[in-house]
Amino acid sequence: MTNSIEAAVNAFANGLPVCLFDSEKREGETDLLFSAQHATPATMRQLRQDCGGLLFLAIGHEVGERFGLPFLQDLHTQPELVSQFDVLSELITNDLRYDSRSAFTLSLNHRKTYTGITDKDRSLTTRRFAELTDEVFSNNVEPAQAKKLLGQEFRTPGHIPVCRETEGGLARRQGHTELAVGLARLSGVSPVVIGAEMLEPDGDLALPVEAARSWAIARNIPFLEGADIVNALKSVV
Repeated sequence: MTNSIEAAVNAFANGLPVCLFDSEKREGETDLLFSAQHATPATMRQLRQDCGGLLFLAIGHEVGERFGLPFLQDLHTQPELVSQFDVLSELITNDLRYDSRSAFTLSLNHRKTYTGITDKDRSLTTRRFAELTDEVFSNNVEPAQAKKLLGQEFRTPGHIPVCRETEGGLARRQGHTELAVGLARLSGVSPVVIGAEMLEPDGDLALPVEAARSWAIARNIPFLEGADIVNALKSVV
């Protein structure tokens, strides 16, 4: 791995942020990312204040499978649902300019949250989801029981939108979800990542990549591009 990747991996594994730009060929956005298992109210505050975009939780494909979390795009195109709620046929996702499908699955709140939107509430939802993921996989909990455990602690809809990795990961899709999960895998932490997109101060556009890079350098935050993650994962296979 290159020095920049090593610095990012070390920072991420220790609960520190990493900036990740996907590609000019995709969304052309930089995300600020943290390992979800290290999430605190201060984490959420930094994402909220420094980024301006949507806070989201990126999870590995295996996590989505174990908890049975459906892609919303699949859920919203189920014939039975479309028949019952015909507005879904009007709202179908068929015009993304950077991809063929959305990574979004269900949104969550921890059951011990109040509204779910405060920094304290969102950090609880984020951290406990990562901790439960580790507990389920370390104890080899079967999917049926994993879903019950998820439901005991979480409800939907909530204030943490969840995006799940495509099966096959970066070999099939190189979006921010797959890249964030790839960084987590490289760092040896749970494949659950909290992040947000960085916007220009007026919010009209994504923060330009060079501005994001300068912002990160000024704060000693590692800055990566999607290709760095892809190449690093190839080198460790």
